[in-house]
Amino acid sequence: MSNLIKRNCYFLFLLPCLIDLSACAQKMDFEEYEPKSTLVVPEHIITHSKYPFIDIHNHQWSMPSQDLSDLIREMDKLNMAIMNNLSGRGYREANGIFDVQDSTYFKKAQANIKAHYPTRFTEFSNLSFGQFGQKDWTQRALANLEADVHNGAKGLKIYKDLGMEFKDQQGKRIPVDDPRLDPIWDKCAALHIPVLIHSADPPSFWDPMDKYNERWLELKTHPDRKRENSNPASWKTIIGEQHHLFRAHPNTQFIAAHFGWLANDLSSLGKLLDECPNVSVEIAAIIAELGRQPRQAREFFIKYQDRILFGKDSWVPSEYLTYFRVLETADEYFPYHKKYHAFWRMYGLALPDDVLKKVYYKNALRLMPGMDKSRFPQ
Repeated sequence: MSNLIKRNCYFLFLLPCLIDLSACAQKMDFEEYEPKSTLVVPEHIITHSKYPFIDIHNHQWSMPSQDLSDLIREMDKLNMAIMNNLSGRGYREANGIFDVQDSTYFKKAQANIKAHYPTRFTEFSNLSFGQFGQKDWTQRALANLEADVHNGAKGLKIYKDLGMEFKDQQGKRIPVDDPRLDPIWDKCAALHIPVLIHSADPPSFWDPMDKYNERWLELKTHPDRKRENSNPASWKTIIGEQHHLFRAHPNTQFIAAHFGWLANDLSSLGKLLDECPNVSVEIAAIIAELGRQPRQAREFFIKYQDRILFGKDSWVPSEYLTYFRVLETADEYFPYHKKYHAFWRMYGLALPDDVLKKVYYKNALRLMPGMDKSRFPQ
C-alpha cells in the first residue's frame, strides 16, 4: 500500500474523532446560552418613567435607622414619587419561618420617615402569626393593627407565609381563608385601609421539574422554591382559599400581589375581577408574563385600568427600566433582566397616557387616601 493511501486511511480513521472533538467544543449548558439578537428594530432605552409613580410593593428592611437620602436620590432618578414599604414591622426568623417584629419597629420607622421625608414614603402594617390560635391572639392583632394605622400605616400586608408556612397551636396549616381571621379583614374595612396579600407562588413551582416546565431554570438555581401538592398544599388549594377570602369579604379592599399569579392566564384573572369588585392587582415580579403577550395584556390593562397598580418588589433600581419599557413603548424583542425568571424576549404594550397615569399613581392614591398628591399631574 502506498504511503499516500496509508495517510488517507489514517485520516479517515481519525475523522469521526475530530468531529466529536468539535462537537464537544461547541457544547454548552442552557444557562450559558445568551445569543445576541441580529434583529434590527426601533429601540427606546428608558431611564425613568414618563409620569411620577408610586411603587406600591417595595421592601426596605432598615427603615428605623436607614439614611433615607441615598434612597431618595435613587428614587428621583427613576421618577418615583412615593415608595410604599410593605415591611412596616420588619421581619425576623424563628423556628425556620419568618415572623414580623414588634410594634416598636414600626414606630421607629415612622419616626425616621417623618423626620426626614414625610411625603415620600408610606408603610403597611404586618401581622404576626407565630402565636395564632392562642386565646387572646385576635384581640392583640386588632389592637396592633389599630395602633399602626393611628401611627400612619396606610394598609396591611399579608405575606405568603399565611397558607404556606404558618401553623396554629394544634400544628395545622392556617388556610388563607381561615374564619378565625375574619375580624382582621372586617377591621381593615372599618379602618378604610387595603389589604395587599401575597398567596402561593407561580403555579409552575408545583409542576414536575422536567423539560416541559418553563420555570425549570429558576427551580434549578433556587431549589428551595420547588413545591409539591403536599408541601404544604396544592397551588389550586391555596389560590382557591384566597379567592374565597375575596368573595367572603366584599367590603374589604384587597390588592392581589403579583397579579394573583394569574398573569399567564388573563382570562381567568379577568373573571375574578369581574366577580370581585373589591379586588385590585399589582404587577410586581410578573412584568415578564405581560411582556410576552403584548396584545392581550394591552387589552387587559385598558379594560381593567382602574384595578391595576404599579409594584416592583425587590429594590434593584436598574430593573425598573424593564417595567417602564414594557408599559410605555412599542419596542419589540428585547431582553428581560433576569434570565432565570424569563428566557424569552419582551414586547412593549404602548399603553395610552390615561391608562399609564392610573397604573403609575391614580389608582394607588384612590386606594390609599391621605398621601401627598402635589407631585402628580391631574
